[in-house]
Amino acid sequence: MSVRRTATTLADGRDLFYYDDTPPYSTGEATRRLDDPRPLPDRFAPIPQPDGTTAPVTGPEMRLDPLTGDWIPMASHRMNRTFLPAADACPLCPARTGESGSGYSDGEVPDTAYDVVVFENRFPALMQLPGAGDAPWAVDGEDIWQARPAAGRCEVVCFSSDHTASFADLTPHRVRTIIEAWADRTAELSALPGIEQVFAFENRGPEIGVTLPHPHGQIYAFPYVTPRTRAMLDRAAEHRERTGRSLLRDVLDAELRVGTRVVAESEHWVAYVPAAARWPVEVHLAPRRDVLDLPGLTDDERDDLAITYLGLLRRLDRFFVDPDDGAPIPLPYIAGWHQAVVGEGRELGRLHLQLLSVRRAPGKLKYLAGVESGMASWISDTTPERVAARLKELA
Repeated sequence: MSVRRTATTLADGRDLFYYDDTPPYSTGEATRRLDDPRPLPDRFAPIPQPDGTTAPVTGPEMRLDPLTGDWIPMASHRMNRTFLPAADACPLCPARTGESGSGYSDGEVPDTAYDVVVFENRFPALMQLPGAGDAPWAVDGEDIWQARPAAGRCEVVCFSSDHTASFADLTPHRVRTIIEAWADRTAELSALPGIEQVFAFENRGPEIGVTLPHPHGQIYAFPYVTPRTRAMLDRAAEHRERTGRSLLRDVLDAELRVGTRVVAESEHWVAYVPAAARWPVEVHLAPRRDVLDLPGLTDDERDDLAITYLGLLRRLDRFFVDPDDGAPIPLPYIAGWHQAVVGEGRELGRLHLQLLSVRRAPGKLKYLAGVESGMASWISDTTPERVAARLKELA
């Protein structure tokens, strides 16, 4: 697999990376457009004020919930982010040229075509300000409410330049390029100062709340360990203390022994519906070998993943059918890679993908009930065995 990475900087200073797998760009015989002609101000430049003075740029902050220990980022600037633009105004599409060949839309990608591209989010929930430091403070002067800069990083991963495509429409060759981009960005983001966890994910479908239909995902580099990961680490530490073994390894081995909920197997990967699945449709995809994160995958495991993941997505897009005409209903989903954390507890992690959907039936979505939203006490609308049986049927 030959993938060429080319780095550049957008007009406001954000990083952008092309990942090319097709000649002449993958071979280096040609290079994508690197300059960004948009008249964007430097994102860290002082902001002009009505009285003629300037004020420094402020980044998002995060506050610690004293009742749960969870960090909550406050990113009010995201209220103005792009929301369901027209297809001809999508910022993730390649640049468009006018009749004269010199026109340029307010898109994020300078070139008129690309294979896979990654760039820093224009409306990030997490952002590191140069020289800002990481000193905490007390909200309203009360020590019980601790706050810190939300000094992480948010990136967008465009899977295709085709606005109408979906991940499941891609070729294994293109998915393999996306895997290279995920692994490359995970490695670089993990090395940034203050980063504790890297999460690559895709939101697909308006039912999930997607605001840009163009096929894309995101990568968050968190300056803290997220609540779900913290809970998983605590359980994994208890399991290791009690048994001396890896919890995630034991879960995979148990699913393989029973086999009832295993829905796909390849040389290097296993997909299964977890025994305590909480979502109407939920599947985990895990490597057979113990791997901490995406950069740790071998070339053979990456090749196999590209094929296995595509097959799983295509089955999921046939999980529900229209009761009137029998046509498949595309599945809205969130698919996210759980990777080992960067620092303490890293050895307890094990790479796996969690894919979940809020669709519970044709025309029906799962809305969180009072006990689920208020108490995080989940109630399943089905059984994992029924979901697994349906996915096996679609194989």
